[in-house]
Amino acid sequence: MRVVHTIAEARAVRRALPGTWGFVPTMGYLHEGHLSLVRRARAENDRVAVSIFVNPTQFGPHEDYARYPRDLERDLRLLEPLGVDLVFVPSVEEMYPPGFQTWVIVEEVSRPLEGASRPGHFRGVATVVAKLFNILQPDRAYFGQKDAQQTVVIRRMVQDLNIPVEIVICPTVREPDGLAMSSRNTYLNPEERRAATVLFRALQAAKARYEAGERDAEGLREAMREVIRAEPLARIDYVSVADPETLQELERVEGPALLSLAVYIGTTRLIDNIMLP
Repeated sequence: MRVVHTIAEARAVRRALPGTWGFVPTMGYLHEGHLSLVRRARAENDRVAVSIFVNPTQFGPHEDYARYPRDLERDLRLLEPLGVDLVFVPSVEEMYPPGFQTWVIVEEVSRPLEGASRPGHFRGVATVVAKLFNILQPDRAYFGQKDAQQTVVIRRMVQDLNIPVEIVICPTVREPDGLAMSSRNTYLNPEERRAATVLFRALQAAKARYEAGERDAEGLREAMREVIRAEPLARIDYVSVADPETLQELERVEGPALLSLAVYIGTTRLIDNIMLP
């Protein structure tokens, strides 16, 4: 497993090792969700690359960039037994040198949901992912369904810019009580951790209402709100029932729908989603 820190080194390793490449971009502090992506990449490709980079341009000025958890030694220990060929760990200066001024902006699908709550977030995401695709030139790249809007943005960018990479979306990995795995779960104290199951419970309540015959999207949103309001430590940022491709809010659910939500548990903002049907 080669661990490199510069773009030149990453490109040299990529060129030296023939075969198909699978790529898993991460911000580190790896959990089982990340590792499931790496295993899938390992199974489907000759070579596997992982990036570890806490990308400052996707954080807002009052978000958690400074305190986002980082532990490179731990991450490398987790990756070592999984058959990873290349780990790219660039510095901020390597990715954004002085004078950097070029951005990738994916228009409509970046605007609602996370885009509305976190202005500029997807500009940072799309730009860094485009750069990583250019540097590593993978055949396939692996993302988790937990970041549903991110997967829509990345797929749109790849299609619109004719980037020759296959985007593979993998299922959300959950704790036994349903909480979606996230590096930000480490922020939660024990009481907040118990309360955080409210996200998945809210999604399940809306799913149950759908399965009972409800097709009015606002009725499904209200099902989510009811569950969240019953949890004293929870505060709603948004609940959504949207078209899974355009991310526009639906009035009625007549086909596939993305149920998603963002909720503050104490001061920690968590997101989750499921697909209907």
